[in-house]
Amino acid sequence: MNQELNQKIDAFIEANRAQLLDDIAALVAVNSVESAPAEGAPFGAGARKALDTTLAIAERMGLAAHNCEGYIGYAELPGADPDKYLATICHVDVVPAGEGWAGSPFEMRRQDGWIIGRGVMDDKGPMVVTLYALKFLQEMGAQLRYPIRALAGTNEETGMKDVEYYLAHNKAPVFCFTPDAEFPVCNGEKGHFHGKLVSPVCGGVIRAFEGGVANNAVPDRASALVAVEMAGLKNAPGITLEPENGCVRVRGWGKAGHAASPEGTVNAIGLVADYLLANGLCNEAERAYLEALHKLHSSTAGEGLGIASADGPFGPLTIIGGRIYMQDGRMVQTMDSRYPTSTSGDAIAAGIRASIGSGAALEDVDSADPFYIGADTPAIRACIDTYNEVTGKDEKPFTMGGGTYARHFPYAVSFGPESHDLVLPAFGGPMHGANESAPVDALLQSVKIYILALLKLEEIDF
Repeated sequence: MNQELNQKIDAFIEANRAQLLDDIAALVAVNSVESAPAEGAPFGAGARKALDTTLAIAERMGLAAHNCEGYIGYAELPGADPDKYLATICHVDVVPAGEGWAGSPFEMRRQDGWIIGRGVMDDKGPMVVTLYALKFLQEMGAQLRYPIRALAGTNEETGMKDVEYYLAHNKAPVFCFTPDAEFPVCNGEKGHFHGKLVSPVCGGVIRAFEGGVANNAVPDRASALVAVEMAGLKNAPGITLEPENGCVRVRGWGKAGHAASPEGTVNAIGLVADYLLANGLCNEAERAYLEALHKLHSSTAGEGLGIASADGPFGPLTIIGGRIYMQDGRMVQTMDSRYPTSTSGDAIAAGIRASIGSGAALEDVDSADPFYIGADTPAIRACIDTYNEVTGKDEKPFTMGGGTYARHFPYAVSFGPESHDLVLPAFGGPMHGANESAPVDALLQSVKIYILALLKLEEIDF
C-alpha cells in the first residue's frame, strides 16, 4: 500500500470524523419510509426529503449533484472518458421503525463508539461514507480515467423502482458496487420469492390478527383479538394474554431479524398462530388457515411447506412470514423467501400450494432468479484485494440471501460495510430491527477501503 496515500487518507478521515457523523445524523433524522406518492416524490415526501438532504450534503462538499425526477439522485466526479463511468449505489429509504426502541429511531444516538438510529447501517451511514470517499478524491485532485457517480436511491426497501427508472434513462455503469451488505465482497445473491397466504372470510373467533412492520423482516411482536373468555387460558412461553372489550388479546413476543438471515430469530406471528391452534381458539375454517401458518412458521428452511432446497454456492433456501393483517374479513400473511439455484419461483409456488391445500390461498406471487458473478473477474478482485490490504485479512468473496441493487446492474457486487463477525452491544440492534446500530470505527475504515478500491478500479480496462 502507498504509505503516503495511506497517511493522507487517515488524516482526511480524522479531520472529517465529526462532520461525517453529523451528516449521518441529519439523514437519519428524516423518516424516509415509503409513503403516498406526490408531485416530484414518487415514493413519498419522506423519501424525497432524504434524497434532497443527501444531495445537499454532496453540494456542500463541492460535488456536482443531480436529481433524477425524485426517483434517484447522484453526486459525480468527472473523468477523462465520458462514455464509461464507475458507480456506487446506496439507498436512503428505510423500513418502518417498529417497536422496542430505547429512544427515537429518527434521532441518532452515540454510545461507546456506536451510532444508533434507523438507517445508520442500512443504508444511510454507508451513503454518507461514499460521499466522503468522493470528497477525498476531489480534494486530492485525483485525475480520474472514469467519472464516478455516488448514486442515492429512494426505493430499495419496497421495490427498487428507483434503479429501474435510472437504468431506463441512463447508461449503466461499467462497474458498480453497493455498500449494503457485509465485507469482504458478495458476488452472488439468492433468488427472491414473495407471496401472500390469504384465508377465506371465516366469520369466527378471530376478530383481529396483526403483526410485523415489513415484509422482509421477522417480527418480534404480533397479536390476535379472539372472542373468547379469559377463564382457563394461561400465558405460555412468548405469549401474554390481556382482556379487551369482552375478548382476549393474545400477544406474541419473539426475536426480530432480517428475512435474508433468519437463523436465531423467533417469529411472533408463529407464536400466536400456534397458541390459537393449541387452545382451540378458532372455528374450522380458521383452524385450516392457522395450520397453513404453522407450516410456514415451523421452519425458516421451508421444511414445513415442503419446499426445502440447497446448493453449493448459496446454501439452503430461507422463508419467513413478515406481516399479518386483516383485510375485508380475511387474514393475510406476507411471505419472503430467498432461494438457491437448486429450485425456482415456480417450484416454490407449486410446493406451497400443495402443502396448504384448501386452508389458504397463495396470492400476489412474484419471484426473481438468483445471480452470480465469477470471483476472479477484475473488478471483484480489485474490491477483495483492497479489503484484504487494508484489514490484513485473507478473505474470499461470498454469496448471500439478501437482495441489493447489485442484481439490477450488468456488472455489480455488494461491498461492505457490515461484518459477518460483528458482535452487537447490549444496547444495539440489527438492521431492520429496533435500536439499529453501527460501529463508528468500521464506518470510518470503510471510507479508506472505498477510496482505495475506487482508485484500483480506475486502473482496469472496462
